[in-house]
Amino acid sequence: MGIPHLSRRSFLTAVSAGAVVVTAAPLLAACGDGDSGGGGKVTIEWMDIATTEPSKTLYPQIAKAYEAAHPNVQVKLTNLENEAFKSKMTALTASGKLPDVFVTWGGGVLKQQIDAGLVKDVTSDASGVLGTMTPVSQKPYQFDGKTYAVPYDMGGVGFWYNKALFEKAGIKDTPKTWTEYLDAVRKLKSAGVTPIALAGKDKWPGHYYWAYLAMRIGGMPAMEQAQKSNDFGGAGFVGAGEKLKELADLQPFQQGFQNAGFDTPGGQAATMGAGKAGMSLMGQWAPAVQKDASGKDLGDDLGWFPFPSVEGGQGQATDVFGGGNGHALSKDAPKEAADFLAFLMNQENERKLVSSGAFMPVVKGAESELDPNRKLVADALNASTGFQLYLDQAFPPAVGQEVNDGVASLIGGKKTPQQVTESVTKVAKSQ
Repeated sequence: MGIPHLSRRSFLTAVSAGAVVVTAAPLLAACGDGDSGGGGKVTIEWMDIATTEPSKTLYPQIAKAYEAAHPNVQVKLTNLENEAFKSKMTALTASGKLPDVFVTWGGGVLKQQIDAGLVKDVTSDASGVLGTMTPVSQKPYQFDGKTYAVPYDMGGVGFWYNKALFEKAGIKDTPKTWTEYLDAVRKLKSAGVTPIALAGKDKWPGHYYWAYLAMRIGGMPAMEQAQKSNDFGGAGFVGAGEKLKELADLQPFQQGFQNAGFDTPGGQAATMGAGKAGMSLMGQWAPAVQKDASGKDLGDDLGWFPFPSVEGGQGQATDVFGGGNGHALSKDAPKEAADFLAFLMNQENERKLVSSGAFMPVVKGAESELDPNRKLVADALNASTGFQLYLDQAFPPAVGQEVNDGVASLIGGKKTPQQVTESVTKVAKSQ
């Protein structure tokens, strides 16, 4: 992935310079306390991002079921919203003490934690459950032939859209090209419909557009070259900024989008779920969060289509941008933590997670629990000709943050496409 090796000291120094302490939730107590070998009480500290339904309810239920079967184990679950979670993990990483179990998206962020000696290799300890899982779901967490997390979700990003609003705007088919996509945006606006819901405050949803456009224009070779050289100055990335500026100039987003979060009241998911926007570019979790955030269900009006191709681009329409969710173990986690992850992802719990509508299957054979829309996501992933992990996770944290910040500035009219590529390249080469 072209990620430079950092010593534990170098990494901790680097992240501590930008550490943010989140006061909304206290720092975790000493992880893995208790006697993990002599039958005494064992505490597993688990930090996650399950702040919305159904995982908000499912995860505590699974934890309690594990405790009932293992009376000597207590699972202490702390859930934080995405951005708060990232900030907390920055602070905990700087301290050199991670939670026993924590959610990870893999890629460069996990790689730096591994290089710093903070994460446990689970290749052997979790071999049983890993053997039941699809190979693609494990890839974001594999380095040098070893696996450092147990996946629980895997999918791709695409457009979730409101069929009724498309019909109102006279859009007869989902757009297959960028020109058709911009035309659809114009038709929605003409019909009095907000074309796109976007969480401008959170920033990461905006980088999905830039990344996908770079893939469609430059192809997978352009993405691979950027990872090897830490240089984003190629035509694919500059062109992506130019195309995204075309979109932003149409003012397609909901009013107040720059102050909107993804899953907050009135944010991207709530706007889409309430039927107040035509489209939302988001991952496989979108329908569940939209329903939870808005209290409404679009039902049969909800559809999905892949990111369109760009005329003259080198990328293929079957190249997928996305990623998965996994759980990693800290180096000091008790042996029971690996056993808990195996329990979390057993066939019964996998069925509950997938059938809840919030997760994509990672256990072989669990695809039967998918609804039609998420089946489209799974089919796109299974038929993909190329796959790119989220850029804010594929690269080291500072690079990912600059991608998100730079793209947000581009959408807001504060940076040019060229300035975005220059700033990201500068940060990438300094790592």
